[in-house]
Amino acid sequence: MQETVAVAAVTFDRPDDVQTLLEALARQDHPIASVALVDSGTQDVSALAEQSSAPVNYIRSATNLGGAGGFSLAILSAMASGAEWIWIMDDDAHPEDTAVLSKLLESAHLRNLDVVVPLIVAPTDSTRLSFPFRIQGRTTHDRDQVENLGFIPDIAQFFNGALIRADVFFRVGLPDLRLFIRGDETDFMLRLRRAGIPFGTVTTVALSHPPGWAEVQHVIGDRLHVLVPETPFKRFYFFRNRGHLTRRYIRVRSFVADVVGYPVYYVRRGDIRGLASWARTYAAGMRGRSFGPPSDFGF
Repeated sequence: MQETVAVAAVTFDRPDDVQTLLEALARQDHPIASVALVDSGTQDVSALAEQSSAPVNYIRSATNLGGAGGFSLAILSAMASGAEWIWIMDDDAHPEDTAVLSKLLESAHLRNLDVVVPLIVAPTDSTRLSFPFRIQGRTTHDRDQVENLGFIPDIAQFFNGALIRADVFFRVGLPDLRLFIRGDETDFMLRLRRAGIPFGTVTTVALSHPPGWAEVQHVIGDRLHVLVPETPFKRFYFFRNRGHLTRRYIRVRSFVADVVGYPVYYVRRGDIRGLASWARTYAAGMRGRSFGPPSDFGF
């Protein structure tokens, strides 16, 4: 008997992407039992959900719950369906081909894992990774270099394409609503590690997702880089949540990299105001302050 898989997906004002995602899900070799689609946006996509050949459970949220809250709601709904596995998707991602889900399940059973994640590649150039991996001390966006490894244990880029056995959420919890966006995926990965739940990246399958290349800023060649989101909105959440997680999990290496990398990055640019904003936001996160969706990025 085939194992049941439910998709937990979130969307915010990306109707075209939602249509692409639903079409790709409907074409998967392994059948999908249901798609819990949480919509927090201003553009109603309920019609797309109704017309889809995928079995969509459309959930309208009048409150913007952020990525963390949206995923939590979608995951709970997917779990309530009784599915054995939950496959997590953002609206602007989609499986690269029809065999992604079946290959992820196969890899999970082969390695006796309850959590597996595919590679994330760029829509405009599938030979390039959307987000860098660190291989032998150096960062790379080269898909071939990573794909040849077959499987990378204990490292994954959540949540896009993460296939997670449903009972894992009872052991580590749902994405942290307080983090809103940019950090909830790291928090979840660290909780998996603390709980001793093995996971990893299956490098022979991929999802397509817009790249974060513009955010990667190299400080010391390809040995040390920092991430700088492109908008004040995203920078606030990323810096705040990174500070919070650094203290919560006592991430000494991350702290050292941050207090060296970000000052060097901003000083080189002559952006003292940017440095002050990073320091203030990062410190607020370390003190456990400014959670939730602030209206003006103030404290």
